[in-house]
Amino acid sequence: MTTVRREAFGRMPAEQGGGEVEKFVLQSDSVKVEILSLGCIIASLETKDRDGKFSDIVLGFDTLEGYTRKHPFFGAVVGRVANRIAKGRFTLDGKEYQLFLNNGPNSLHGGAKGFDKVLWSPQVLPDGVRFFRLSPDGEEGYPGDLKVWVTYTLSGRQLAINYQAQTSKTTPISLTNHAYFNLAGQGSPDVYDHEISIEADSYLPVDDTKIPTGEVAAVQGTGFDLRQPVELGKHLQKFHLDGFDHNFCLQQVQSPRLVARVRHPPTGRTMEVHTTQPGIQFYTGNNLDGSLKGKGGITYPKHSAFCLETQNWPDAVNKPHFPNVLLHPGEEYNSTTWLVFNTA
Repeated sequence: MTTVRREAFGRMPAEQGGGEVEKFVLQSDSVKVEILSLGCIIASLETKDRDGKFSDIVLGFDTLEGYTRKHPFFGAVVGRVANRIAKGRFTLDGKEYQLFLNNGPNSLHGGAKGFDKVLWSPQVLPDGVRFFRLSPDGEEGYPGDLKVWVTYTLSGRQLAINYQAQTSKTTPISLTNHAYFNLAGQGSPDVYDHEISIEADSYLPVDDTKIPTGEVAAVQGTGFDLRQPVELGKHLQKFHLDGFDHNFCLQQVQSPRLVARVRHPPTGRTMEVHTTQPGIQFYTGNNLDGSLKGKGGITYPKHSAFCLETQNWPDAVNKPHFPNVLLHPGEEYNSTTWLVFNTA
């Protein structure tokens, strides 16, 4: 049985358009999640450890003010296109489009004011909440009026996130949620004692601006082979890795499948990721540097969280051999990711 309640969370600053931000609290017997109408942000996610004790396992802020200032997309839905587009440029039907550059020479997570920074219209469901917005033609440089629905539903230990969209002109689209997790509880200093596995035979090598080179490389015999669980800290040391910020290539099938699993042996918490998407970005919070004060005034240092962002492959709009990222008028974009929390 899931309960849903809504409450006020604050008001956007006038210079950011004003408007009331609401918080939606979804609660089952084993998971409690709080979601904001700003950016569809997962502001809190509490799960039990093996002793039945609840802890909040996502990074974020206690108040709206934290989310209205610059932060690394904590908990937000990012789009129109998650991840990076090289030089913020692409060509469709002979026309070149230029996006805002907000990540060195590239466009990242939708641009200057992506889906993470806008208010969405909420609708309460019996077991969750659905958010809607219209992204107008030309927003952040993207073509077409894009109608977008993001639906969160909670059933027992499982949080489902469904993304749907329709467009008036052909446009690239790849939506994901950018929650930062630490299964020891948010505010714990690192994720080195987490065990992770990712069901991927290949990954995308990147250049020094984090754009895929175009090669689809086998994980076999490399530090990117996570098909069997590895303890993160030891694994990074063994392969002299500064961390992960890479797309892992999943089986190209439309059906839901288990793609990643994380376990935190000290608390017994586990998290599984199931998705219909063709890729998953594994990111180990390499750019966190302790400068942000999060919940309870705690700072978040490097490697104090991980992200598993289900997505299309980065820069797919410029790489014809990558999975199709284009949505055409008359079609529907429909993708679901399930996060399952347990103890082991």
